[in-house]
Amino acid sequence: MATYRPDHPNPAGRRPRPAVLLMLAFFALQLLIFLTFRAVRPAPSPASSSSSSSAAAERVRRDGNGSSCGGGLVYVYDLPAAFNEDLLAMCDALSPMYSLCPYLANGGLGLPAEGTNLSSLLPRELVGSWYASDQFALEHILHRRLLSHRCRTADPARAAAFFVPFYAGLAVGRHLWAPNATGADRDRDCAALLEWLHARPWYRRSRGWDHFIALGRITWDFRRATDEAWGGSFLTMPGVANVTRLVIERDPWDDMDVGVPYPTGFHPRAADDVRAWQRYVARRTRPRLFAFAGAPRSAIKGDFRALLLEECQAAGADACGALDCAEGRCIRNNALVMELFMGARFCLQPRGDSFTRRSLFDCMVAGAIPVLFWRRSAYAQYSWYLPAGEGREEEWSVFIDRDKLRARNLTVRGVLAAIPEPRVRLMRERVVEMIPRLVYSAADGGDGLGGGMEDAVDVMVDGMLRRAAEQRPRWRTT
Repeated sequence: MATYRPDHPNPAGRRPRPAVLLMLAFFALQLLIFLTFRAVRPAPSPASSSSSSSAAAERVRRDGNGSSCGGGLVYVYDLPAAFNEDLLAMCDALSPMYSLCPYLANGGLGLPAEGTNLSSLLPRELVGSWYASDQFALEHILHRRLLSHRCRTADPARAAAFFVPFYAGLAVGRHLWAPNATGADRDRDCAALLEWLHARPWYRRSRGWDHFIALGRITWDFRRATDEAWGGSFLTMPGVANVTRLVIERDPWDDMDVGVPYPTGFHPRAADDVRAWQRYVARRTRPRLFAFAGAPRSAIKGDFRALLLEECQAAGADACGALDCAEGRCIRNNALVMELFMGARFCLQPRGDSFTRRSLFDCMVAGAIPVLFWRRSAYAQYSWYLPAGEGREEEWSVFIDRDKLRARNLTVRGVLAAIPEPRVRLMRERVVEMIPRLVYSAADGGDGLGGGMEDAVDVMVDGMLRRAAEQRPRWRTT
């Protein structure tokens, strides 16, 4: 077709041809149909809309910066306030020993360390990354992080896993020491939560196989067998058997329990904060061979902690540092624990009131090598976080046979002093390398720590998404 020009020599070339008129009419008709369809198309329903955080998560995934969301997205239930926020409002009455209000502030992180004696131990630029965190604050911390997590979606229809932000540890814990509390008192909130949850369509669809919950207390606090026994009976109630529980101490015989780290006081906001801390603890001078922080149990015959204190005294103050944590001394002043561990190459980790203790994670965050005496204290607990099996636990820890220690067939100092220095150096490097995955970031943005670095919550999300995919075949078979 000739291009029209004002000076075209042939006047006939300026007149439109019939074929051109037909083509123009066809395109005009197509445009009219498109505009008509767009005008009458229904608006998206609320269920298909995404919140700003969900949209941000999608952008991260699309840009290739959120590979950990490859397994899908997580939906966080918006529970009635009675199951979380109202419990936080009772912080003064949740524990008979001390008020939990300071420890549950700042989204569960606790009060900032700035201005406390802990700040004197820290590099100036990292003081803002440390808090007075309670060891049982997991529920609140995880809830806060997931609300802004890059893998969160506000649309349950698009979720691969569902998080239930029920603060079960606070709900049960407030009755544990109440003298007149009954089994019904300890179970009331848990039973009400399950009644609410079982009415949700997404729970009914999978019968809980793609749901998970965090428990801020050890699993045994939720497994009461009789009304007279200790704890609540949440984990024995009908309808919770298929739900995955992220718990600071798991039942090794229950595959629905997944062990996750106790919260420590270190809550970095960015990957650079973690790297600065790793450099700091890696370069620390450690004059002592080993250290132990814990309260002896004088009422227990053959108390193992008392034996370790004896070992420490026998080794001498130059080789071992000991801290008596009686009467909650270490809970109220974590600076004492961190100072002790940052000055030692190894730290002794016997079982606590149960098989696990927060001290294990304080030890590793301080850059010291944990020494274990019960396999259930770590190796059978935290498979998503601490390598174990096929000799991998020897990369980052030392195991001493407690029976041989009791029989005086060996000493702690003798075992640790016999480890070649090159191996000690490699073990410490491995511990320092593991720190990011053992701490709960204070970051509020969807990228978390950023820089490709995962914190403990990122590990949880990745693990839960894998677990939900693996369990999908069970939806209709059990």
